[in-house]
Amino acid sequence: MTSYWTGERTRLRGIEPDDWTAFMRFAEDEERLGDLLNPPRSAESHRARAREQAVADSGGDCFQLAIEAAGTGETVGAVGSYHADPRSGWFEYGITIGADHRRNGYAAEAVLLLLRYAHNEASLALHRRLGFVEEGRLRDHVFLAGRHQDLVMMGMLAAEFAQLHPVGEL
Repeated sequence: MTSYWTGERTRLRGIEPDDWTAFMRFAEDEERLGDLLNPPRSAESHRARAREQAVADSGGDCFQLAIEAAGTGETVGAVGSYHADPRSGWFEYGITIGADHRRNGYAAEAVLLLLRYAHNEASLALHRRLGFVEEGRLRDHVFLAGRHQDLVMMGMLAAEFAQLHPVGEL
């Protein structure tokens, strides 16, 4: 590894203004593949967003990075951390990989590089043992009464609500 941010396949780097064309392509890929649907954005909007990210302060816990193919230097995706709570020790992240670069190990390696930055080795070992499974409980998500506690998420579909509580019933 040549730097902390470089793996075998990828290099995570700050976003540059010229990355806007790649980001516009990724947005089109996501829409075409049904991964994520957002309202259409202009080319100028993508340019402005890339310029904004290029000068954004990356010293905090929330940031976005370009994912570059280590062998070619081509921008193949982006990864970012969001909604970080350093006191509780959690954060959310998002990742996108261009359609023509998927299934090459870029996403997995980029996430590992990000997690190594965000977590220490002991925390990573714990996460591996626990596994990253989708569940209705966010473990140690909040800090209350002097200790970390789980946050339990509950939900109800609109159809279920309508069946249980018909209009006109109080």
